Amino acid sequence: MRVRHPSPSRCRAFRQSRVLIIGCGDVGLRAARALLPAVRVLALTSSAERAPSLRAAGVTPLLGNLDNAHTLRRLAGLATRVLHLAPPPSQGRTDPRTQRLIQALQRPTAMGWATGPYRLVYGSTSGVYGDAQGARIDETRMTRPTTDRAHRRVHAESLVRQTGRQPGKQTCILRIPGIYALDREGGDPRQRVQRGSPVLQADEDVYTNHIHADDLARACVLALWRGATQRVIHVVDDQTLKMGDYFDLVADLAGLPRLPRLSRQAAQQVMSPMQWSFMSESRQLSNHRLKQELRLTLRYPEVARAFEV
Repeated sequence: MRVRHPSPSRCRAFRQSRVLIIGCGDVGLRAARALLPAVRVLALTSSAERAPSLRAAGVTPLLGNLDNAHTLRRLAGLATRVLHLAPPPSQGRTDPRTQRLIQALQRPTAMGWATGPYRLVYGSTSGVYGDAQGARIDETRMTRPTTDRAHRRVHAESLVRQTGRQPGKQTCILRIPGIYALDREGGDPRQRVQRGSPVLQADEDVYTNHIHADDLARACVLALWRGATQRVIHVVDDQTLKMGDYFDLVADLAGLPRLPRLSRQAAQQVMSPMQWSFMSESRQLSNHRLKQELRLTLRYPEVARAFEV
């Protein structure tokens, strides 16, 4: 019987590095565009309706839900590098989604083969630090979560760290502040200014940190190859501004009226608990590791750059 060998193109496709993106929203798609076509990109989606748009972007969709472990069985051994950007559930102090994902990635395949080595990059949040009272902090600072949302992220980070202690597993955690881009749905700072939501008066204001969505996507890609195992890295731009000054700058660049300023007491009366939580924490993040270890050159070191291109 004649043995048919796979074509050279199919062999190349099989050998091609594969990256699995969990939580392939706006930032995930930006990362996918940076990876393609050199790398084959797969993405987990819980919506069958998203599959055509993912395919159109060059991404191979995998139907599965982080809230249902049974749907994640296919993930084991599919990719050597995994970018985890999916958020935790909206309630509780733990992240069972990350727990299910890690269990699925490590489960033996249907053929009985153990999953091979992989690198896992997790997109966390700078909210895990709580309130630093405006201090400039680096990645060695202890986490002090003050909200359930932050506790969920700390739990997810602990699961990722545990994975990184296993042979053949490498993990890196990115702590991410506010994400913006003028073409990002829900992340265009001009929309906040147009809504007229107030900010704190200058003497009671808090420091805030930001990163452009494109720079974040590039940092995610670099971390998949350059991120040292068990390393935490801040993904933040060069600009140090208090929140009110940030939105004043956005308003001036966009030709919009500046937001009203309120005292802390008055602001608490009109803001939602979610909005107020951001007004209750102040910190300045160092990006030394981002530049020195991931060797990322920021395209948007300051917000004004986004209005120039």
